Amino acid sequence: MKKSLIYVVLAMVLVIVSVAFAFAAPEAAKSAAASGTIDYSKAIVIACSLLGAGIAIGIGAVGAGLGLGQATSGASNAVGRNPDAQGKIMLTMMVGMAMTESVAIYALVISLVMLFANPLIKLIG
Repeated sequence: MKKSLIYVVLAMVLVIVSVAFAFAAPEAAKSAAASGTIDYSKAIVIACSLLGAGIAIGIGAVGAGLGLGQATSGASNAVGRNPDAQGKIMLTMMVGMAMTESVAIYALVISLVMLFANPLIKLIG
């Protein structure tokens, strides 16, 4: 568990560090255009956006799944202990599950913004 967490943190740090090179690329692009070399700054930003969008939706989906599982488990235990309170328990559970599911929707919105409305791509050109 610790080893995979270290790999995930290392990958995130590498993505964050590579963004600095993408921002520095427009200055290098002027000199590269004169020498005839190819500028990869837009490709780097797109690759980092794809990776970030995947991480965002992945963490959001896992978090929402764990929350929904906990809510369902707690509600079934509560109904098993007190069947007369099933209506109130189910109502509270449904509201809690809707709030938990909104986290996954927020993660989806963030990943879609990173993929389709990325302001960094417009900044680079």
